[in-house]
Amino acid sequence: MAVQQAVGPDPYFPGNGDSRYRVHRYELALDYRPGPNRLSGTARINAIAGRSPLTEFQLNLADFKIGRIRVDGRQPHYTHRGGRLRIRPAKPIRAGAAFTVEVHWSGNPKPVNSPWGGIGWEELGDGALVASQPVGAPSWYPCNDRPADKASYLISITCPSSYSVVAGGRLLTRTTKASTTTWVYEQAAPTSSYLVGLSIGKYQTVLLGDPGLGGVPQHGHLPAHLLAEFSRDFARQPGMMHLFQQLFGPYPFDEYAVVVTEEELDVPVEAQGLSLFGANHVDGARGSERLVAHELAHQWFGNSVSIADWRHIWLNEGFAKYAEWLWSERSGGRSAQQLATIAHRLLSAQPQDLRLADPGRKSMFDDRLYERGGLTVHALRCALGDEAFFRMLRAWLALHRNGAVTTSTFTAHAARFAAEPLDDFFEAWVYRGALPPMPLPLAPRGAESA
Repeated sequence: MAVQQAVGPDPYFPGNGDSRYRVHRYELALDYRPGPNRLSGTARINAIAGRSPLTEFQLNLADFKIGRIRVDGRQPHYTHRGGRLRIRPAKPIRAGAAFTVEVHWSGNPKPVNSPWGGIGWEELGDGALVASQPVGAPSWYPCNDRPADKASYLISITCPSSYSVVAGGRLLTRTTKASTTTWVYEQAAPTSSYLVGLSIGKYQTVLLGDPGLGGVPQHGHLPAHLLAEFSRDFARQPGMMHLFQQLFGPYPFDEYAVVVTEEELDVPVEAQGLSLFGANHVDGARGSERLVAHELAHQWFGNSVSIADWRHIWLNEGFAKYAEWLWSERSGGRSAQQLATIAHRLLSAQPQDLRLADPGRKSMFDDRLYERGGLTVHALRCALGDEAFFRMLRAWLALHRNGAVTTSTFTAHAARFAAEPLDDFFEAWVYRGALPPMPLPLAPRGAESA
């Protein structure tokens, strides 16, 4: 595992995260009442100071009322404004020392403002969901909100018993007392703060296929009236899981869940071990199947292997886009070469000012980044050949499992699997804005022995 912590603030979101320490575990105890949209919580955060003593440090938390804060059991001085909770311990924390922060907070959660509108905690017509990419996690809990600071999570959520609670990770217990039920989930694998997923609603739970001995349990949580459409739209997800494990390596987490909300979502959203879809993505005609593949692929690309900061988002989205094409190719649809040709034609008509290696905050979710990311991965496959390309991918995901990476980490890794230097290739495809010519198709060969 290689965790490449960025030095200093994230260039796209300088107000989020604190590189002077890292968290290794969050324990969240939450109580949520859907009617008044009222959330109260206690967070116990186990962290380790960096190379310098900590006279003060920062957590990110939206506009909640703070009940109390303790650092190693002692009351610190703190200020809370503009989404930043600045904490000055009673005594400085030694360099490299472990420390514990406890925060009690309450209020009405709502999305935090971003260049893409409100993100994070969203109150639904009957329930709530969390979709935090990229900086929405502080909308519901205090965190060191930077993608490279990955931690394990224990989340306890109490809400009225008529609601189901779905979170990324393994459900440990579900305990009902009077009119409320407490759900306890654990996500043992290191998780970025924005990838902590949560949905509260009135759902029916179904098993997607038979995982078999040693297989990956896959569940769907959805409104009962959508069951027939869901059963068709997600019927091939177990096949995707099988294919991606062949191509990418073992599924990196204990299980995988998908949630379909009653309401429409602009796009599905991945979380760790969990993906969230809107009712508009369920039509009974597999109209969103490419998105089912895309979100599943993020469990490898983005969740297990995360990015050190947001400049490198193409490593998440480009590979998830290419996974769509691989699924199409292997399931009887258009080939990756055909889909790459369509993407190249589309991009050729667009402005040539997007650099994958550093697209800028304004363009980090631009459609061009997804299409060019997928096209770049296809061009690399053409350059390496199938055998070396898929061997490179599996090695990449195994080497950096549970870690965080950069573009330069990837280019150096890929170069080790090439017969010729790839410097000019990556300069053209990743570091420059102008779109290179369409890559030559793969030479005919036997099937890739995944």
